[in-house]
Amino acid sequence: MNQPAELTLEQQFSIRSFETQVQKMSREQAQDFLIKLYEQMIMRENMYKHFLKHQWGLEAGPQF
Repeated sequence: MNQPAELTLEQQFSIRSFETQVQKMSREQAQDFLIKLYEQMIMRENMYKHFLKHQWGLEAGPQF
């Protein structure tokens, strides 16, 4: 993967729409939003780790 990840037009539009929404937020709303966003990022990371472990057969299964 030598090429940097490029965004699709749909993703670029989504970012611009998000930017508009954020600019309309109060400071408190933005802080609350960032905390929730960070929590979701951590949860997504945990899900990716779980899926990869499962896919690669690294999960500890029942011991008989």
